Amino acid sequence: MSEKSSYITKPKGYLATGIRCGMKKDGKPDLAFVVSERNASAAGMYTKNAVQGHSLRRTRRIIDQYGHCRGIMINTVSANACIGIQGDTDAERIAEEAAAAIHVRPEEILTCSTGVIGQRLDVEKIIHGIANFETTLSRSEESAHQAMHAMMTTDTVPKESSETIDLNGTPVTISGMAKGSGMIHPDLATMIAVFTTDADIEPGFLDALLHGAVERTFNRVSVDGDTSVCDTVVIMANGMSGQKIVAGTDSQRLFEKAFRKIAEDLARMIAADGEGATKLIEVIVEGAPTDQDALLIVQSICRSPLCKTAMFGQDANWGRIITAAGYSGANFDPNKTDIFFGPLQVCKNGCAMIFDESEAKGILSRDQILIKLELHSGNSSDRMWTCDFSYDYVKINGSYRS
Repeated sequence: MSEKSSYITKPKGYLATGIRCGMKKDGKPDLAFVVSERNASAAGMYTKNAVQGHSLRRTRRIIDQYGHCRGIMINTVSANACIGIQGDTDAERIAEEAAAAIHVRPEEILTCSTGVIGQRLDVEKIIHGIANFETTLSRSEESAHQAMHAMMTTDTVPKESSETIDLNGTPVTISGMAKGSGMIHPDLATMIAVFTTDADIEPGFLDALLHGAVERTFNRVSVDGDTSVCDTVVIMANGMSGQKIVAGTDSQRLFEKAFRKIAEDLARMIAADGEGATKLIEVIVEGAPTDQDALLIVQSICRSPLCKTAMFGQDANWGRIITAAGYSGANFDPNKTDIFFGPLQVCKNGCAMIFDESEAKGILSRDQILIKLELHSGNSSDRMWTCDFSYDYVKINGSYRS
C-alpha cells in the first residue's frame, strides 16, 4: 500500500468536496462531489447483481450513451434502490441541482448512492448540501480527503491511492478513492470507487483499461461473500496533462501498470477494513489445472466462515482450508496438495504432517496472513484477498439499520 500523499484531486484539473447534509446520524460528511474542470472521458463497471439501484442505472445509461462526464456525486445513508419510479426521479433531480451548481448539463453528472436498500433519498437535505458545492469545491488535498470521508459508511479508514508516471518528460497522474467494508465479493460489491487521471484516453480504450484493472483487483476481494445493488467503479480522464495513452505503446504499458497498482492498493485496503476485521488474509493457489480451477478455490476459501473464523482465533486448522478447496467445484487432486501458512508447511500431499503449533500461532497472530496452496496439478494460479470474521462482524450487521 502506498504511504505517499494520495488524494483524488492530485491529477490536473480536478476539484472535490465533502458536504455535511445531516443524513448521517453522527453528523459527519455524507455527500461527496468530484468534478473535472473540463469534459472528461468516462468508463464504468457495476455490480452483476440482478437488482440494481436507481442512481447506478442512471450512471450506466449516461456513460453508455455519451462516454463523457464532468463530475460524479456520491451520497451515503440511502442506496436509492428498490424505490420504484420515485428512485429514478430523485436521482435525476439531485443531478439537475448538482449540474446547476457548477453550470453544466444534468447528463454530465454521474450519480452513485450507498446505504440502506429500500430507503428513499433525503432529497431536500441533499439539495441543501448541493447549495454549498460552488463555494467548497477545491483542488486542495484537504477537500479531496473530505470527499473520501463523505463516501464512507461502515468503513473505519479512508482508502486512497495515487501514482505519477513520466510520459515524454511530462508527469501523468492517476488517483483513486474507494469505500467498502461489508457485503464485499466479486463481481464488485458494496463498494464505490472513483478514479481520476489527467491522461488523454478515448472512452472505448478507457473502458478496456478499467476492465483490465478491476478483474484481478476489486474482483479478487471477498469480505463476506455478499454483493449489493449499487456498486460502481468509475474513471474519468480529462486529458489535461496533454499526454495521450495509445494502445500498444509504452504509454499504455506504463499507465496500465500504475492503474493496476492503485486498484490493488484500494482492493487490499477494502479487505483489510472488512467489517469487524482484525487481519488481512491473502490466499494464493498455484499449480492448478486451469485458471478457472484456481479461481474457484481461492473464492471458496475466502468466503468460508470456518476458514475465516479460524484465522481470527489463530487456529492452524488447515483441514478447513483443504475442505473449502474440495467443495469449490474445482478439478484438482487432493492427494497432491500442499498447504502453507506463510513459510510454514502444515499439510503435505493432502495429509497431516508434524509442524510447530507455536510457530503457526505466531504466524496467525499477525495482522497480515498468507495462505498458499500448491496443487501440483497444472500451471495455473490465482490469488484473492479477504479478512477474518470476528465477533464485531455480527454486531455491526445485526444492527445495521439502527
